[in-house]
Amino acid sequence: MPDVSFVSDTHSTPAAETRQDAGLARADTRQARRGFLRKSAQTITGLAATGLAVRTAAAADPGTAPLPVPESMKKPGALTGSALYGHPSEFEKKVVRHLRPTDKQYFSSSTRSPLQELDGIITPNGLFYERHHNGIPTIDPAQHKLMVHGLVDTPLLFTMEQIRRFPSQSRIYFLECSGNPGYTVYGKTAAEANGLVSCAEWTGVPLKTILEEAGLQPDAKWVIAEGADGAGMTRSIPLEKCLDDAMLVYSQNGERLRPEQGYPLRVLLPGYEGNMSIKWVRRLQVADKPVHSREETSKYTDLQADGKAREFTYIMEAKSIITAPSGGQKMPGTGFCEITGIAWSGKGKITRVDVSVDDGKTWQQASLQEPVLSKALTRFRLPWNWDGKPAVILSRATDETGYVQPTLEALTAVRGVNGTYHNNAMTAWRIAETGEVTNARL
Repeated sequence: MPDVSFVSDTHSTPAAETRQDAGLARADTRQARRGFLRKSAQTITGLAATGLAVRTAAAADPGTAPLPVPESMKKPGALTGSALYGHPSEFEKKVVRHLRPTDKQYFSSSTRSPLQELDGIITPNGLFYERHHNGIPTIDPAQHKLMVHGLVDTPLLFTMEQIRRFPSQSRIYFLECSGNPGYTVYGKTAAEANGLVSCAEWTGVPLKTILEEAGLQPDAKWVIAEGADGAGMTRSIPLEKCLDDAMLVYSQNGERLRPEQGYPLRVLLPGYEGNMSIKWVRRLQVADKPVHSREETSKYTDLQADGKAREFTYIMEAKSIITAPSGGQKMPGTGFCEITGIAWSGKGKITRVDVSVDDGKTWQQASLQEPVLSKALTRFRLPWNWDGKPAVILSRATDETGYVQPTLEALTAVRGVNGTYHNNAMTAWRIAETGEVTNARL
């Protein structure tokens, strides 16, 4: 039967006019859909010409061989529950924490997160960086105690069960070693260059809650935190930080802390250098002045060009690094490449990341991937078409205070080269015509 909605009739009724309008709308929709499909086909053809198209069964040319059936479809897989604690795929064996060739596996040493292998902003617990001063202690949580004493109204001694009875909170924060990466090390990979930083969701009790439970006396200005490791790691924490966003943490990324991350209890000071977040914490002494421990006098101070040392330089300033393409990787070929990396600041949120593909001569603003959180890693991305010529790429972070990540030359011009800590300078990667990516300073 013919579609009467397309018939013009000067004596048509309102109902007929409605049907005519509906028919025209359907025709317009069909035409628009055909136009869209034509444009899509042209786009796919264009992408295929540049090597960017992803072939699917629907887009494959007629007569091509069917998609082969993989061996995994021909037999049952592993039994459910065959691994009661999950493990990565056997094909991801290279994604492990990194030990630099110059590092020694002493009791006081570190391992680095494989930044170039990770996506998003959360670091898996098994890949979270480590830094220890006298090995990793084994502590039974049923025997562990936390003492709060000093300038408090009521000295207290908590078991882990009692700590977990307090109202908890979960927050996403980065943690970074102040020696990440030092002033004289130019890592061959992103892990070597800046792998002493990781990010997690932390669960625990606000430190403020515990201190208020004990009652602070008027002269209280500092909290001295001591760990239960063989080093008796001890740091002085300003009371203002303890009453702000500091936490007593017992879980990380949804599970109890790993032993190397302070099991069963650690301090977490968001945005502060990692050594301040005392692991295996056993004692909090409230005091009127810092204790000037070994770790805040002979260690973790910043030696200046004039021979003087800065003490108590807590905050990790704005920083970023491109993780792909980065050192040790190889470009897959000319054409489209997504430049991606991470940025962070101990002062708050990252508000902008700029990327240069010509060694800092010009800059382009990258996109920040949500969520953008305060004192957490932020993922950035920039689309780029590589023409096959040599290039030097680098990133520059800006945080919500307006602070801009410096070049190494600008940083050392102010601080000199005697220091070891708080190097937040840009990291540049060189891309050769072969596609090989190396540290631009090597």
